[in-house]
Amino acid sequence: MHVSDTPTLRSIPIGIHATGTREEFDSMGTVSVQADRYWGAQTERSLHHFNIGTDKMPAQVYHAYGFVKKACALVNAAAGRLPEWKRDAIVQAADEAIAGELDMHFPLYVWQTGSGTQSNMNVNEVLSNRAIQLLGGTLGSQHPVGPNDDVNMGQSSNDTFPTAMHVATVLAIDDQLIPAVSRLIGVIERKADEWMTVVKIGRTHLEDAVPLTVGQEWHGWAGQLRACLEDVKATRAGLYELAVGGTAVGTGLNAPKGFSTDVASRIAELTGKPFVTAPNKFAAQGSLDAMVRASAGLRGLAVALMKIANDMRWLASGPRCGLGELTLPANEPGSSIMPGKVNPTQCEAMVMIAIQVLGNDSAVAVAGSQGNFELNAMRPVIINNVLHSIRILADGCDRFREFSVEGTQIVPGKIGQYVEGSVMLVTALSPVIGYQNAAHIAEKAIADGTTLKEAALASGLVDEALFDKTIRPIEMVGHGLAGA
Repeated sequence: MHVSDTPTLRSIPIGIHATGTREEFDSMGTVSVQADRYWGAQTERSLHHFNIGTDKMPAQVYHAYGFVKKACALVNAAAGRLPEWKRDAIVQAADEAIAGELDMHFPLYVWQTGSGTQSNMNVNEVLSNRAIQLLGGTLGSQHPVGPNDDVNMGQSSNDTFPTAMHVATVLAIDDQLIPAVSRLIGVIERKADEWMTVVKIGRTHLEDAVPLTVGQEWHGWAGQLRACLEDVKATRAGLYELAVGGTAVGTGLNAPKGFSTDVASRIAELTGKPFVTAPNKFAAQGSLDAMVRASAGLRGLAVALMKIANDMRWLASGPRCGLGELTLPANEPGSSIMPGKVNPTQCEAMVMIAIQVLGNDSAVAVAGSQGNFELNAMRPVIINNVLHSIRILADGCDRFREFSVEGTQIVPGKIGQYVEGSVMLVTALSPVIGYQNAAHIAEKAIADGTTLKEAALASGLVDEALFDKTIRPIEMVGHGLAGA
């Protein structure tokens, strides 16, 4: 191409000011497309054939795809396979996709081809037409920038869609989930430190147990979340490995030598994340094991959050006829018929979130098992479920922290009442008078409805001085109040 034939990149705002339809084409023929949209024939065919439900492919997938297409254009241009003017147009369009400025042009449903081919082509067509617009061409002409030959150069849906899945998941974990869970852990630990000297009765099997402190209990919750968060972080190792460069079946056909390494390096540079080329493209494309492991990490976090939310709502049950050890913030009326009723709504929301994440993970696990030969063709349902889990977990942690945990208070009188009335304090007498004798004292106190001290003194095995010296709840909670 002569210099005079090179199109000039123009400054044209996003948008197509047209009404009616225009003709777009693919290998199967022409299709009418809404004139004010950037997508092409394959996107339109998918909209027609897969108009199923209301579940749309998450926008985060397309933002991630922007990084993939930008990286590929930069690598192809650096190797002389793509003219710089085409590169610049594709890169600008990809940057707009990354920024979410083209979201309305990515309309496809989750329920489509399992390889994600139609979403890949949706991206190719939108970036192609946007690049054509920037270069002063005619939309739908596939000239001077083609969706397959230029935007998709050296690529296949089979390697780019799992790459976009990994990029989207890592970004969601890092930008949404880790900060939200960390904020929640911080508040729980602050509350735990504040209440480290407040002795309460522990419960095992939903029955009275020996004492601990409120702070120890809350530090237990924080410890659960810290361990789960580390597990989630660890799953990123598999997600950092990218399939791009494997093309159709993992052999890299039509991708130049070094393409996979170069593109992964570019994506790492563009995102600031340590992405690398997957060392085994056959595993990367024939399975979605890294996504399954990531979902399992989310499941573990959901399990811990469910336990904590349930503990809090049980401990706050009442206010007169429940456990009543905690008071939760009164955010809204709890009943349309019972005046003054307030419910543990944030705890309930968190439990429902956890249930949904467990369901999402089950679907991901089944979908992950459905890889056949060189391709797992259950990709859309996996990425949709994983991103959904990340989003509701992150948002749920922030709302739970803000509207429940931060405002939760203890009820010292009720906590003290339970400590004074518990017969399980008898455990401290066991080394002194023997397990069987201590058990009989506890049984007698329960049967007669007396205090532990009264039953102990009545047994004749313990005098008041020994009882008062031995039954000291503050000394039963472990060294330094942080655990034995």
